[in-house]
Amino acid sequence: MEQSSKWMILIATTWIQAFTGTNFDFSSYSSDLKSVLEISQVQLNYLSMASDFGKAFGWCSGVSLMYFPLWVVLLIAAFMGLVGYGLQWLVIQRIIFLPYFLVFLLCVLAGCSICWFNTVCYVLCIKHFSANRPIALSLSISFNGASAALYNLIANAINSKDDTLYLLLNGLVPLVTSIAALPILWQPQSQTLCADSVHREYLNFRCLTILAVFTGLYLLILNSVSYSAQTARILLAGALFLLVLPVIAPGVICTEEWSELFHPNYISLEDNDTDDLDMLNELIWKEASSMNVWTENSDGSKEKGRWTSSFLLRDRLLLLGEEHSASLLMRRLDFWLYYLAYFCGGTLVLVYSNNLGQISESLGYRSEISFFVALYSACSFFGRLLSAAPDFLRNKMNYARTAWLAFALIPTPLAFFLLVLSGSKAALSAATALVGLSSGFVFSAAVSITSELFGPNSAGVNHNILITNIPLGSLLYGLLAALVYEANLGKPDQVLILDGSKVCMGRNCYIQTFMWWGCISLVGVASSFLLFLRTKAAYDSQERNGNWMRLT
Repeated sequence: MEQSSKWMILIATTWIQAFTGTNFDFSSYSSDLKSVLEISQVQLNYLSMASDFGKAFGWCSGVSLMYFPLWVVLLIAAFMGLVGYGLQWLVIQRIIFLPYFLVFLLCVLAGCSICWFNTVCYVLCIKHFSANRPIALSLSISFNGASAALYNLIANAINSKDDTLYLLLNGLVPLVTSIAALPILWQPQSQTLCADSVHREYLNFRCLTILAVFTGLYLLILNSVSYSAQTARILLAGALFLLVLPVIAPGVICTEEWSELFHPNYISLEDNDTDDLDMLNELIWKEASSMNVWTENSDGSKEKGRWTSSFLLRDRLLLLGEEHSASLLMRRLDFWLYYLAYFCGGTLVLVYSNNLGQISESLGYRSEISFFVALYSACSFFGRLLSAAPDFLRNKMNYARTAWLAFALIPTPLAFFLLVLSGSKAALSAATALVGLSSGFVFSAAVSITSELFGPNSAGVNHNILITNIPLGSLLYGLLAALVYEANLGKPDQVLILDGSKVCMGRNCYIQTFMWWGCISLVGVASSFLLFLRTKAAYDSQERNGNWMRLT
């Protein structure tokens, strides 16, 4: 039963992820929040940033896991979200009054809860699926991208005309989901798998991924059409059935037990680990030495290759899976290239999603905000699933995961420059879909990359250090957008009064922002490409020496 219990744990993490991506629906209620608090666009941006600022304290969740069991950390996250979102809902309903500063702190608390949920899921996947860790992470994290689409269905099933309902759901649904998942999470850590079991586990992941694709298509198609509250309830029941389906699919849970019955003799993947690591280190050092010799072959090539050699070889990673403490991490050039790529890529798109409500409103699509939010959510879901491609296609397309990261960031500048050229609904839809796919891939792949480059056991803390760039980016990018927006409010022909507050209308409200964001995202692409060049040798050596499955 041990192998079946770990599949139940994976399914539980998909439930947690599916209902805790509460930051994605900020655009659905941001206009109401702005009206009730009677604040400017810049102040609204600070509230959006506050939610992301909570992620700066995400490292606390990794530290707390050193002293508390997983279920305690999970419940702490749930109650933080309940307080953070619940009190905001009371404010927006005018039941209580809180000053702007306290609402800001509530947004910080709510954002912090999301990080704690994510850390719990990351640790569970890393602990129970050591052989297929990246696939488990991408599958679990992908459902976080479906949160906005699911919350949209729930809200429409209750009252489609009340956008403030999202805040109440953000507080209650994660708490209910966490309590429901508790009995499943009280399971012992899985033992090391034998070679045949690893293959069986891989096949199970393929089945679960196919099922996840159907779930994503279901949510994407249904959120693109209009329906009544009664229909929404039926569609919501279908979505919940797809989420529960892996539990009642006996083939997924029982495959490991059947495998043990028919294949009793295995060779452990952990045999001769020390010898393998010694041999791998030796080969990598030889490769590094040969590269140094190559750059100094002749007087003519020595000067030409000196700078390139210095940058690409200096303090680069030589071994995947090596554990990094926080202090060592901060001294790594590879980490800062990685940090910059995330800062100018995934974080930038996150700010776009936070501003999606105002962007849609300014372009004249106020009634379509829910559609664009759901579209971004669904495409983010598929982007996260695509992050498993390096593992499923390794036999056909063996690229370093950092190369896939660089490719995944390319659609982001294309999307922003598309919005510079056109403000049509088709352009906004295409751009939202592109950045959703791109950011989804980055958010999901980043956890595996952090684990591979800087050690799986340190991933809980190190990944939370990485995402400290989110509040910084949220402040800078969001402030840029807000200042451009406010500047256009001074033009009488672009101002409309809605619900007692001024709204900027027209393409000029965000066109300069899109130009800046497009240029910044190009920096992210360049940084990710440099990271790939510096880590390519480590990935290649790892693959050649047959230790990939053990370290990833």
